[in-house]
Amino acid sequence: MHFREHGDPDAPGPGAEEAAAAYGQALFEPEVSGEAERIDLGALAYDWVSKARLRSLGVGPGWRCLDVGAGTGSLARWLVREPRVDEVVAVDRDVRFLTTHPTHGVTPLTADVTAADFAPGRFDLVHARFLLMHLRQHQDVLARLADLVAPGGWLVIADAIDLTTDHLPDSPYRAAMRAMWRGLRDTIGTDVSWTPEYPRRLQAAGLQEVGAEIYIPPLTAGQPISAFWAQTWDRMREAMLATGLVDELQLEAAVDSLSSPAFAALSPGMIIGWGRRQGARSGGTGSAA
Repeated sequence: MHFREHGDPDAPGPGAEEAAAAYGQALFEPEVSGEAERIDLGALAYDWVSKARLRSLGVGPGWRCLDVGAGTGSLARWLVREPRVDEVVAVDRDVRFLTTHPTHGVTPLTADVTAADFAPGRFDLVHARFLLMHLRQHQDVLARLADLVAPGGWLVIADAIDLTTDHLPDSPYRAAMRAMWRGLRDTIGTDVSWTPEYPRRLQAAGLQEVGAEIYIPPLTAGQPISAFWAQTWDRMREAMLATGLVDELQLEAAVDSLSSPAFAALSPGMIIGWGRRQGARSGGTGSAA
């Protein structure tokens, strides 16, 4: 592998090729106190965007939905309560956050989407948010998710996209964000360099009516996204420092800036992509494993 210059946050650091840990193992372990709250802060920042897109695709009664990497289940619960879909199968490798608040119509399923035997059925909606970016097998998993979409149904995926960090002046915040991306890649293989390719990848997966949109939230004091990054950096402190792109004093200053009324910037954002499986919806598709 060719290693790019040390200052490139997308370049893997020493030993990255051997990194075998996954999300929820080396980082963001669900058993760590406060992890559900951190996930919910991200949901507060982005749920409204996801909901608007799902509404626009017509999700509603009669639909069966698969939510992969469902986290704390905020979108799964919304799908059964407001659009009133028939069922949501909410998948995660650890479903403790889903079972804490059981909801009629939401079926938690403990499963690994990268496993060869992952075959929960076919669905009118297959949704995955902030999942593929953390998977080294993201291309294969995207194809697998597309295959789970029933005729007439939709695949909707969302991941991070960073269009802002590299254009900021040097600051503790910029150093911390660059260290975060490098630390994520070195530790669990996170890669957001490919997410701008969503439309092409969805089309290559055999889907039609492909589309995409990007939402970039402002970073100001008191916003959920600001608290989300502060908590994320706290959990990633060792991995970020190990990159050499940020030191202790810079990291502390970066965290402090997120709660300062004098600070304002644009956060890394979220790209949503969607595509439709050819055919007509028949209703009542598939069954959970």
